[in-house]
Amino acid sequence: MTDDRVYQIVVNHEEQYSIWDSEMDIPAGWSPVGVSGSRAECLAHIERTWTDITPLSVRKKYAEASA
Repeated sequence: MTDDRVYQIVVNHEEQYSIWDSEMDIPAGWSPVGVSGSRAECLAHIERTWTDITPLSVRKKYAEASA
């Protein structure tokens, strides 16, 4: 089965990424990052971009502790 849908990349307040069908409303708490394409293209972009999967709140906590 071929997936011809167009997806967009979304990010939440913890800087966690996901893909979302571009024809659907983005769920509350998520914002578009301005990149869209096939599922494979979006997942490849996320793999290149999201290099630290640690949530933002945890990164901030560790930064404060080491300051």
